[in-house]
Amino acid sequence: MRRLPLWLAFGLIAAVAGRPTTASAQGFGVYEQGACTMGRAGTGVASPCADGSSIYYNPANIVNTRNVVSAGGTLIAPRGSFTNSLTGISGSLSDKIYPVPNLYIIKTFRDRFAAGIGVFAPYGLTTEWPATFEGRFLGEKTVIRGLYVQPTVAARFLDDRLSIGAGFDVNFARVELQQRVDLARQAAAPGVTFGQLGIASGTDFADARLTANGTGYGVHLGVAFKVTTQLDVGARFMSRQKVTFDNGSATFVQVPTNIVLPAGNPLGAPAGTPLDALLAPQFAAGGPLTTQPATAALRLPEQLVFGAAVQATSRIKLLGDAQYTHWKVFDAVPITFQKLPPKTLIENNRSVWTFRVGGEYAFSERTTGRLGVYTHRPAEPDYAVTPNLPEGARTSFTAGFGTRLGEQIRVDLAYQYIDQADRQGRTTDGGLAIPTAALNNGLYRFHAHLFGATFAYAF
Repeated sequence: MRRLPLWLAFGLIAAVAGRPTTASAQGFGVYEQGACTMGRAGTGVASPCADGSSIYYNPANIVNTRNVVSAGGTLIAPRGSFTNSLTGISGSLSDKIYPVPNLYIIKTFRDRFAAGIGVFAPYGLTTEWPATFEGRFLGEKTVIRGLYVQPTVAARFLDDRLSIGAGFDVNFARVELQQRVDLARQAAAPGVTFGQLGIASGTDFADARLTANGTGYGVHLGVAFKVTTQLDVGARFMSRQKVTFDNGSATFVQVPTNIVLPAGNPLGAPAGTPLDALLAPQFAAGGPLTTQPATAALRLPEQLVFGAAVQATSRIKLLGDAQYTHWKVFDAVPITFQKLPPKTLIENNRSVWTFRVGGEYAFSERTTGRLGVYTHRPAEPDYAVTPNLPEGARTSFTAGFGTRLGEQIRVDLAYQYIDQADRQGRTTDGGLAIPTAALNNGLYRFHAHLFGATFAYAF
């Protein structure tokens, strides 16, 4: 029983390593880093919440916050589906809930200086589809996580009207891609695929998984200015990061095809030979489909946000932010691996503005209600809408509630609904290195429910 050609393995590894981080753009940015600010749609640049989340929303405002320790997080429940335009068959995202934690500590000194540290995850989301979904050959499960640790300092000037802050970000990042591999698209001989030899399209023969960890570094700057007793303005800048994943690992598990070769088959095997037996040596020790090292690098975009807050009445505060995310820097992903030449993936994302409006109403000195809305267009081009991240234009609605328990403990809760516009996308790459929108074969629908909670202790 002879071994299949090595170019079969090359095709498989290329299929897996070819898209290590296809999730991109607004879809894996997580702006919900504190339940108070989440309840007012993320409008946190000009006016800080009392929970320490200004370490993320504007480092300058930590000096305008009481000494505090807070912990909390957001539960994200994405729901989505894909319907094939030709067959009418639909598949749905797995109904799971994903937690995104945050932790902040702030200490002020001499009323004009402050220092703090925050732990938060501004990038992180998972898309997971059933193993029977037609798009499983592009992505069955995609994970991107970026856990930031940010020490921060700030000071006040000009009779306490001007605040300036800065933080240093250390990003512990992880990417994971799991997908099935279609035997019909793999090379059985130079210039000949298994599909051309009669293997049906959509024949699973391997479950492939690529995982990698990396560390990135950046800076986070903020400024806040009290124009009048009723008007505050602010701005923040989070730098781009280049994260190098130099310890990636690609693993392969054989999936039985249960195909028995007939007499006179193109592979020249005896009649009755199980095709899986011919494929098995590729996955065995010493075979080309054992664990493979891989490296990759990607750039996370910089963020620039401007905001204003107006104390309209003694009870009502109105806020607005405009956020620019330079997703265009995520235009290419260079990859190297052990047995293949270097490869560069072209993403061609576009930069995006997000507009946020929020408000607070103080029911009493202890209790506050919040509402908000924000909207942005998609960053992914039409050809890049895939199972890994079926992104589209979004409008989100938020509501929140906060109350103080005694003089030192505060609890904030928030809810957010993401309403994403339906968008045409694809479940196949058509065998092309750079797919086009002409491959879009169906409609992606997506929405999500988010629940946030923060517990803060002032000292």
